[in-house]
Formats: sequence, structure tokens, C-alpha cells
Amino acid sequence: MSTVRGRLPHLTPQRTWQLVILAALIVWAYASTLYHLIGQWYRDSNFSYGFFIPLFSAYVIWEERRRLARLIPRPAWSGLAVLITGLGLLILGQMGAELFVSRSSLLIVLAGIIVLFYGWNLFRAVLFPLAFLQLMVPIPVIIFNQIAFPLQLLASKVSADILPIFGVPVLREGNVINLPSMSLQVAEACSGLRSLMALIALSIIYGYLLERRIWARCVLAIASVPIAVAANCVRIIGTGLLVQYWNPDKAEGYFHASWGWIIFVVALGMLGAVHWLLGLSVHDRRRTP
Repeated sequence: MSTVRGRLPHLTPQRTWQLVILAALIVWAYASTLYHLIGQWYRDSNFSYGFFIPLFSAYVIWEERRRLARLIPRPAWSGLAVLITGLGLLILGQMGAELFVSRSSLLIVLAGIIVLFYGWNLFRAVLFPLAFLQLMVPIPVIIFNQIAFPLQLLASKVSADILPIFGVPVLREGNVINLPSMSLQVAEACSGLRSLMALIALSIIYGYLLERRIWARCVLAIASVPIAVAANCVRIIGTGLLVQYWNPDKAEGYFHASWGWIIFVVALGMLGAVHWLLGLSVHDRRRTP
């Protein structure tokens, strides 16, 4: 593997064919996995944000192309071990019908190819967009349920505590909020996990595009969790107010679906407010003598 200072290594015809054959084998091995993954993005609204994850990773690499071209490539045979490990996880995942393992193994395979042909220095340079791709893989169902149910209870409890402040009598039984005119069940789809996962991904994108400080990017990503929970509670409270003071039928249908989009926009506004506060705190600290 030849190396050229200041640009990515020149691929000889022999090395080019090796890379093409390897890429073709990878596509063949993961064709079924990727097909079902994209199908889940399309069918399951909880993970429809997955379409945007690879697009953003590609954008980051494109934006960093000049910096990447200045790296000195150092191809390493240790990448072959990483590649074999990823393929082994693919086989284990398919044998055990574990979708998360087989899908996540693709990232390890990509890492192995990068190290094998370009070296660890390039791998470290593209680690962020490569790791970001993990968000496109839906979390396992068992973990999803373990997270969704506590979020259901938390959203139910907070909403039941706040609704009486607005004059709405409430009797909560688990994740069911009993109002005078009807009962609101905070189902799994209303747990806020969908908006939580999407907001985490969006907060990372937001931080990358609008913030240069690494610590501030981390704060924005962490803040997306309580923001998503709070926004979901606002949605449930708003539904309860509609039921109590307008029409119980508004708890379903168009208004119920619209609340999801409205609250997601509110969550984005809250994320922007956190970013503004971070900038304001830094500005005040600089002004302090």
C-alpha cells in the first residue's frame, strides 16, 4: 500500500480491484440487513429519523475532506482483524436473529476497511461521523421496552400533578390519567421515546453546525433528554386541557397527531434556548474582570 504525503493514498490498479471486490462482498453480505433496516425506518415512525443519519455523516465527511486529504495515510494490517471481527458479529447476529448486533457490525466492518486501507489516523479523523451512524440502528426491543415504560409512568405522573393547577381534576392509575369526561392512556407511542431519540440525533447535528466548543456540544446532547421528556409532558397536559375545556374528541385524530409535530418544534426551541444560555454564560464570564 503506497502512501503519498498530503493526500489520500494513490490506489494502484491492483489495490483498486481489491477495494472494489471487497466493497462488492460487503454489499452482498449486508444486502438483506440493509433492506430490512431501511424498511423499518419506513414502517416504524419511532425510527423514521434514521433516513437522515447517513446523510449527515456523509455531509460531515464532505465538509472535512480538505483536512482529511492532508493526513498522512498509514495503512495497517490490524484493520483486517477489525474487519473479521465485524463479519463475525454479522454471522452471530444472523444466527441468533439479533438484528441490533448484525446491523451494528456494519460500522465495525467500515472501521476495519478504513484502517486496512488508510490507517488509524484517518479512522480517528472520521470517528465522529462513523460513530454517529450508530444512531441509525434501532435499539433492541427489550431495551426499547425497558426505556419506554418508565417514560410512560414519568410523563403520566408529571402531567397528573400539573393538570390540577389548571383546574382539571385528575385520578391517575399507573399510566392512565382519568379525567371527568374520559380517560387518557399514556401508551408506548406517547412515552416520548420517539421524540427523545430523534431529538438526541438532532441536538448532535445542531451542535456540530452551530457550535465549535466540544463541551458545549456535549451539553446540548445531554440537555436533549430532559427537553424531550418535558416536551412530551406538555403534549399530554395540552391534550388534557383540550378534553376538559373544549371537546373530548380532540384527544384523538388530527389534533392528537398534530400535537406531536407542534411539541417537537417546541423542543427545538428549548434546545435553541439552552444554546443561547450557554453563549450568554460564556459572554458574561469574559466580561467579568
